[in-house]
This record gives sequence, structure tokens and C-alpha cells, in this order.
Amino acid sequence: MSFVTITNVNAVTNVNIRPYRVRDQTAVVDLWERCGLVVPHNDPLCDIESKQLVNPEWFLVGELEGQVVATCMVGYEGHRGWINYLAVSPDYRRGGIATQMVLRAEEILSDVGCPKINLQVRESNRSVMAFYEHLGYANDRVVSLGKRLDADKPDRNS
Repeated sequence: MSFVTITNVNAVTNVNIRPYRVRDQTAVVDLWERCGLVVPHNDPLCDIESKQLVNPEWFLVGELEGQVVATCMVGYEGHRGWINYLAVSPDYRRGGIATQMVLRAEEILSDVGCPKINLQVRESNRSVMAFYEHLGYANDRVVSLGKRLDADKPDRNS
């Protein structure tokens, strides 16, 4: 359990960053929907279930006064680290919570010897790209390719 104190004018203090718990599921999916992270070809319940199979303690939840206000999924396959599903409730944005979630993810990955973190942002999401650039991330000028291995599931076809 990690308590973070943020120091800026709009800061939210005493954010509890902790591993996801099963009882968080409804609040997490609701948060992702409000943040626009759920799209027709992603089943958030399947994504949560999959993360619970690999380093489940790296699925971070930011909690404030008992309410889930942020999430961040952290991954590492031995070569590159990944940040997925970074979300902060619209009611708590610009208070430093996203920065603290990313810093915690970086700490986790650094502790296991990860040399580099990758993440994906939709091209249309300029404000999120600016956020990551502010934290030192840069466009690698690569094209992200993907292939579904569970293509036989109609709701997960892209």
C-alpha cells in the first residue's frame, strides 16, 4: 500500500495507490467507460481477467476516500515494460494523480530491471500525448501492429 502526497495548487492528497481487488471491478469498468477507454472491440472484463493471470499486483488502483479514482495496468515481458489503462476520474484530473500512477508504474518496472517503457495512445488524443511528453516520454516513430489470437470471439475482433 502506497500513500502519495502531491504538491501542486490543484493537488489531491492522500491518494492510496494499491493493487486491484475483485470488489473494484464495477468501479473500475465504470471509470474506464467515463474516460473513454472502453471501445467495442475491447471487453474490459476480459482484460481484467487476463491481467489477474500475470502479475496481478501490478494492476494499480488509485483510491481516494474509499472511491476508485484512477487505474494503471503495468506489464513486463522481460524486454519492455508497458503501461495500459491509465485512467483518472474526470472529477479529479489535473491534480497530479495520473503523474503519481505513472511514477508508481515506473518504480515497479525499474525495480525488476526493465530498461524501457512502451505505451500506446490513440493519435487523436493530443492532451494525453502532451501529458506523457511532460513526463519524459517521446514518440518512438514506430507503427504499432497487432494480431488478435482470439479472433473467433465476435466481440473481440480487432
